[in-house]
Amino acid sequence: MQMTGKSITFDFPSIRIGIAEYEEGPTGCTVFHFPNEATAAIDVRGGSPSTFTTDNHNLFAGERKLDAVCFTGGSVHGLEATSGVTSALLQLKEYSTSWMPKVVGATIYDYVDRDNAVYPDKLLGQKAFESAKSNIFPIGRQGAGRSAIVGKGFRHWEYSGQGGAFKEIGQTKIAAFTVVNAMGAILGRDGHVLRGYKDELGNREPIQKMLNDLEQSIQLNEEQNTTLTLVVTNQVLPSVYLRHLSKQIHTSMARAIYPFHSIFDGDVLFFVSTNEVENSRLDPVHLGLYASEVVWDAVLNCY
Repeated sequence: MQMTGKSITFDFPSIRIGIAEYEEGPTGCTVFHFPNEATAAIDVRGGSPSTFTTDNHNLFAGERKLDAVCFTGGSVHGLEATSGVTSALLQLKEYSTSWMPKVVGATIYDYVDRDNAVYPDKLLGQKAFESAKSNIFPIGRQGAGRSAIVGKGFRHWEYSGQGGAFKEIGQTKIAAFTVVNAMGAILGRDGHVLRGYKDELGNREPIQKMLNDLEQSIQLNEEQNTTLTLVVTNQVLPSVYLRHLSKQIHTSMARAIYPFHSIFDGDVLFFVSTNEVENSRLDPVHLGLYASEVVWDAVLNCY
């Protein structure tokens, strides 16, 4: 993986990624397109999720196919951008009604530090889809992370954004993309707070200092917090493994974001396989362990 300015580059051509933004918000959306379809599982946690067709996607226990995932700002209004992705896919298929676009979406509340109602609409979703490219992902305050904020449960929230990371184990590729808009703070691997909390002197401290200061620092922001995550592998996995690994990986993110999955968060993780390679040397449990570390890396470069 190579960092290039405010983006990462990687080798996973079966994912195409596009972003589009309304600067007057500012707000935006991020679209992940799988030109050859993919299979997926979805794990929804916390008390305040806002999603598009995820319930329908998990309705049955069998294999579920996807053409695209849309992450968007604008809270529930921004889910309109997902309709733009379905329209763009329909156009791509020359408006054939014998094929239905399979798109899921999720949104964050990104109105905390702006005084307008601008949201990603159908047109912006189309623009994001049309801009999609392979092997590059914009990070920081871009796309759906344009006005994302972390640490909204504490005194000193800070801007975050969207982060990404990539790893290869033999033939297996693992890519992770996340928009961190959490009530909690971002933690490093040594337990220090890296984003979203400072003490009374403006210093960042280990998590224990944050807990000691909790009574003075806590401020609950209802329905304003969401972390959206997409993890993609090219390794063939049965649907039952996709479902269980989505839970394993999502649970692991509590190491990177604290607190996580609160009643005021609406966290969503999509775990997707493009079904391109078999790798008998990498069992699902270890795949989940590697993917959990890749997701942590993605959280750490979201700002």
